[in-house]
Amino acid sequence: MPMNATDIEALIKRHIPDAEVTIRDLAGDGDHYAATVISEVFRGKSRVQQHQLVYQALKAEMGGALHALALQTAAPEKG
Repeated sequence: MPMNATDIEALIKRHIPDAEVTIRDLAGDGDHYAATVISEVFRGKSRVQQHQLVYQALKAEMGGALHALALQTAAPEKG
């Protein structure tokens, strides 16, 4: 059964509470999403480390209910 965007956002925020999460359904099928995640925990981490943090939050669903996730991550802009 496909996941919905709200569930993906909730899983990410459960593991990264300060995250600003934007989810887009790329194919309209509930299986292929793009996510933008902005969080202070990413500051000073490599892109790979940032993505690993998000994938840890989703590990139970990846490859199952959540087939594909295009991921963009960043620390908030200082300002």
